[in-house]
Amino acid sequence: MKTFVSACLAASLAGASLAFAGLPAHAQTAADSAVRTPAAYVAASVPGGADAHVAPSSVASAQHVSFAALGAWQPLDLHGLDDTRTVNLGVRLDHAVSAAWLRLRFTYSPALVFPISHMKVTLNGEAFATVPFDREHAGQMVTQDIPLDPRFLTDYTQIGLNLVAHYTLDHCEDPDSSALWAQISPMSEVILQTSPIRLPNDLALLPAPFFDRRDVGRLDLPFVLPPSPDNATLRSAAIVASWFGALADYRGARFPALGALPANSHAVLIGTRAQLPVALPLPDVDGPMLIVADNPSAPARKLLVVTGRDASEVDAAAYALVLGKNAMSGPAVRVSQVDIGAPRKPYDAPRWLPVDRKVAFHELVDNSQQLQVTGSAPDAIRLNLRVPADIFSWSGAGVPLELKYRYTAPTVQNNSALAIEINDQLVKSYRLPPAKAEDAQGHLQLPLLSAAGGGSANALEIPAFRVGSANQLQLRFRLDSQKTGLCQSVAANPVQAAIDPDSTIDFSRFIHYAEMPNLAYFSNSGFPFTRYADLAQTAVVIPEHPSREELESLLTMLGHMGQWTGLPSLRVQIRRPSELAAVPDKDLLVIGTGNSMPLFARWRTSLPLAIDGARGGIQPASFSVREHWRDGSLLPKGGAHLDRDGALAALIGFEVPGSRHRSVVALTATDEAHLPALLDAFDKGDSVGKVQGDVALIRADSVESMRVGPTYLVGELPWYAPLWRYAVEHPLLLGVLGVIAGLLLAIGAFAGLQALAERRRGI
Repeated sequence: MKTFVSACLAASLAGASLAFAGLPAHAQTAADSAVRTPAAYVAASVPGGADAHVAPSSVASAQHVSFAALGAWQPLDLHGLDDTRTVNLGVRLDHAVSAAWLRLRFTYSPALVFPISHMKVTLNGEAFATVPFDREHAGQMVTQDIPLDPRFLTDYTQIGLNLVAHYTLDHCEDPDSSALWAQISPMSEVILQTSPIRLPNDLALLPAPFFDRRDVGRLDLPFVLPPSPDNATLRSAAIVASWFGALADYRGARFPALGALPANSHAVLIGTRAQLPVALPLPDVDGPMLIVADNPSAPARKLLVVTGRDASEVDAAAYALVLGKNAMSGPAVRVSQVDIGAPRKPYDAPRWLPVDRKVAFHELVDNSQQLQVTGSAPDAIRLNLRVPADIFSWSGAGVPLELKYRYTAPTVQNNSALAIEINDQLVKSYRLPPAKAEDAQGHLQLPLLSAAGGGSANALEIPAFRVGSANQLQLRFRLDSQKTGLCQSVAANPVQAAIDPDSTIDFSRFIHYAEMPNLAYFSNSGFPFTRYADLAQTAVVIPEHPSREELESLLTMLGHMGQWTGLPSLRVQIRRPSELAAVPDKDLLVIGTGNSMPLFARWRTSLPLAIDGARGGIQPASFSVREHWRDGSLLPKGGAHLDRDGALAALIGFEVPGSRHRSVVALTATDEAHLPALLDAFDKGDSVGKVQGDVALIRADSVESMRVGPTYLVGELPWYAPLWRYAVEHPLLLGVLGVIAGLLLAIGAFAGLQALAERRRGI
């Protein structure tokens, strides 16, 4: 399950535990109605100290946060006599919670003994409510609202759902009986009634309130830019956007480009002091400066101002923000010196696994507890593996996985097993053997869990064709019941299993080699631009007079680059079409429409597809298609005819004309108003999965991909690889060559032995 945040450990809760009487299973309260709390109570709940207070003009609003948004996008299945699942909730720093409800949507087994079967709900480990089951609603979807005390809601709150179920009153229940189950819908939600609070103007709070890691929703942060921003200003904005994108990570981010202060949100202002609104009260700008100020257009909202006296100072302020925020405090700081460090090496993005050595599992988790599970059928241990898109196994070799694991060994052979999956596809399943006789001889072994259970190690290979740029390794333990007969005793202590943190996965045998263009590489990991995490080999080309939609596309795509690499794009370059000569030998990200981007007309012979903004359609309308995907499925080869009428956005990939192995990815549309449709596609996992080939057409919610133009290769193969690959593809020829080589070797050996015999005879 995708984690909500890295800080999954629940904050301990001070104060008395409150218990609420269970409501009838079919009850449903009016959770959306406004429930006011005393002003003194709200003030006592506000984070930020005495300087923070509820905005006098603020209005409470209801926020609905579904379990799916909290990471539980699949139903939570509860099995057995006593099983628990948890979700994690965060409360934004700039909001105070005045009332809250937990709206559970669940189904439970009709075979339960209802007077004693129920669900216990906990907050940070403390029970606060029970949900009784009744026969009337068994087997149906039930919706129940449970009021929450806002004092229980900390920055990070762990909501636990514990099934306590019985199917008989006898003492010989089977804990693995199929009758013991309940399922929580991912449409369950937490409803928060919140009011915005005014935080102090303090840079020490950064990145809050502009980005709050407690918020699981998409980051929507407007950038206020001067009219007709120059390349330097846009470059500073792009660096800041990439930093926020890296912070937002899986939440995603959008950065609307505005020309005026927003009416009801936080915002980032970038530009020299002369370019900023004159009426905005700011301190004297005497160098590169970072300032947090109140948004005069929106009470309780803040402005992050990145400014200086000239473009170079604005750049320095942007660098200081993304690199040195931990040393900042107060409403404003002046940057005296900034060092962006040495250029990055290829493939060293922090969010990518090293591909030059083995990687231990403890490097993939924040805490070793994430590698341990409890219960007979626990949720899978999940490890995210992001690797460069161009890794290639020319010899067909897989990914070596050395797995060490421990578990509570059964006393007899049963169906206990460990299943290893990659991206929800089974790789290997191991049956877990029973305990050995020597396990009871009093020997103690470390690390933890090895004494009480069995231990084992296995080496296997994950097939290379199942590995993409973004992967998830799933390790599922199934520890079967040790009950061997009716009313046989069952151990009271839950079984445990763990993956050893020293287990390893190794991508070092792969090489970097790929057939381009491949838009799937770009849509999943930003390749080839993210090959250098600081985008040192990338130039973003925008129109001479970009529209707000084109600027939003620029900032949002740089946010995606930060999300994919985990680093701000410190060395990206921004260029206009007339300035391409100044950036030779770069990969190009081109943003613009047929009307605004003259490069499309200049490159028409190289384009696999050209969108003609002036005519509102596509040129050419008919063309040959080598490969064609619709909804992710490969269709037969053939031609395509595209309707010239209607709005359309497209993602296009091709080789930079006149270059060698340099790539262009173009974001374009029939008009500027439809560029946001491209950005929407990047926010939807199902749409991203449909982007392939060198042309992806986006219209409403549909994505149609195809391969039209020629391909080219990037990376290098070992010198012997083509020979070996040719030989493998032609086994008959390999056999003939083997016979000839054997004959030549035999003839040579015979001639050598004959010469040696003649010397011995003195001939």
